[in-house]
Amino acid sequence: MKEFLKRNFWAGILVLVPISLTIYVIVIIFRAVDRILAYLPTKYNPQTYLPFPVPGLGLIFAFLIIMLVGFIARNYIGSKIIELWEGLVNKIPFIRSIYVATKHLIETIFLKTDQNFKRVVLVEYPRKGVYALAFTTGMSKGEIQNKTHKNVVNVFVPTTPNPTSGFYLLVPEEELIFLDMNVEDAFKLIISGGIVTPEEKK
Repeated sequence: MKEFLKRNFWAGILVLVPISLTIYVIVIIFRAVDRILAYLPTKYNPQTYLPFPVPGLGLIFAFLIIMLVGFIARNYIGSKIIELWEGLVNKIPFIRSIYVATKHLIETIFLKTDQNFKRVVLVEYPRKGVYALAFTTGMSKGEIQNKTHKNVVNVFVPTTPNPTSGFYLLVPEEELIFLDMNVEDAFKLIISGGIVTPEEKK
């Protein structure tokens, strides 16, 4: 009986905890986005005209704002405004670093550009005999490639559990171990700290 209760208890934990955490995160996001409506003037706030609060209304509003800003940014006038803004930001040392780093990160994650993570690799880091999961972002060019006299690869080593931060390394191609694992599975492995291990592709 004791073993039966133990097995069922842990089976229930394994099912309920991921579901509960997922719902919890979704609720937090909905509540955070719904707070956007509080900054609107009363006459423009849709909640003013509803008999009861509607969860997720702020999310819809945020989506519409994003779409509107995207539409404006793609126009000639909008692109010029963005150029002026970036020109202003680039003149402010500390703010420039934050803005450029954030922009590059977003472009890397969401856009299909040459800067995207290309392959998943193992690299001996931080010392020989210890391996870290990493992503290649392309071949190094120019002065770095010429002075190393090797095919040097740009490699990003993410941290756990936040893979958006990490280390940029320049590693000779011959020292990398290329994996068949895709980028999505690698992210799952990194975020989970090795708990979620993808099956080997055959």
